[in-house]
Amino acid sequence: MKAEIISVGTELILGNTLNTNAHYISQGLTENGIEVLFHTSVLDDNKLLKSVINIALDRVDLLIFTGGLGPTGDDMTKEIISETLNLPLVLNLEIEKNIENYFRKSHRTMPKNNIKQAYIPKDSKYLKNDIGTAPGVYIEYNDKIIILLPGPPQEMKTMLDNYAIPLIKQEDIIKTKTINTVGIGESQLEMELKDIIENETNVNIATYAKMGNVDIRLVNKGKSEEKVDAELDRVLKSIEDRISEYIYSHENLSIEETLFNILKEKNMKIAFCESCTGGLITSKFTKIPGVSQVLDRGIVTYSNDSKIEELSVSKSLIDKYGAVSEEVALAMAKGLLEKTNTDICLSTTGIAGPTSGRETQPIGLVYIGIASKEQAFVKKLMLSGDRETIQNRASIKAFDELRKILK
Repeated sequence: MKAEIISVGTELILGNTLNTNAHYISQGLTENGIEVLFHTSVLDDNKLLKSVINIALDRVDLLIFTGGLGPTGDDMTKEIISETLNLPLVLNLEIEKNIENYFRKSHRTMPKNNIKQAYIPKDSKYLKNDIGTAPGVYIEYNDKIIILLPGPPQEMKTMLDNYAIPLIKQEDIIKTKTINTVGIGESQLEMELKDIIENETNVNIATYAKMGNVDIRLVNKGKSEEKVDAELDRVLKSIEDRISEYIYSHENLSIEETLFNILKEKNMKIAFCESCTGGLITSKFTKIPGVSQVLDRGIVTYSNDSKIEELSVSKSLIDKYGAVSEEVALAMAKGLLEKTNTDICLSTTGIAGPTSGRETQPIGLVYIGIASKEQAFVKKLMLSGDRETIQNRASIKAFDELRKILK
């Protein structure tokens, strides 16, 4: 089955709203054996939407719309589809009751314009909205399937997973595996795996570059679950044998989540003292639920005085080597370790740009200091990009260095 995802909304075209719905729907369809060929976004314009509908009907089997199902006058997706397909809208009493109950539970009176949402095209099915008022719609039309989903992401996700996917799920078994890598660029990774990718006929292999790391996605489908699993495992092993040093997870986790799991398994506590990353490492780490089990503290020691006062770095050391130096990075990590009841500490100091005070300290020079009771060392980095990119790459590298030490 070939599919097109059509996102309706002027706010998407103008860039005011990020289109996360298309991403989520694509993943859901792919995992269920449906091939997504097109993503289309269109303004809240009746003429343009009609044109998009006709084009999609001519080139795919499944059309999934998001947005434009609300009660206001500019929510016209359902109406334009009804007009285009020549299917009159009819009042569905069950939907009307559901909407009335939704407002009653909220101790509110249903506005008159919400009755608009209770009308659906003739001979179509409605998809229940468990958390909102706009029902979805399922239409079978001339060997095509047309599905209308609400625009709010949480409403859309719930409806897609609970009601839409079960109606369109394909018979083939679809399985995916993800390999998370760090420390290698997408182009280099592709060269390392070129022969595996080119010679593989059953399993689809694709790389996806992110900020500082690259994911490898393996997708396989077939009638036999045992055969699908065996082929995935075969390809997975061949990739692992080739690039094992860069692989940090198979669970589609971030590098910081991987570090968190390692620290938790080892019952270890960690602390961070950041200069050039300005608390970014700590911020990323504290987004993980339950991180208090392993994180003691994170402090931003940006000025020289803060390094001296908070970490007991000697002024003479800073005067001699400079705040951005191997010696100071090491002293920062050691100073924090001595001050805290932790097992391992990490420091950062560097030049994130956009200007550099000295020729010997170019933009992108970063030192990562790591100290534990058993060892202490510094990793020197030369990173490229703007200020934000350098800070992000330094934080990812910091997590990866910790991961490698602890493993």
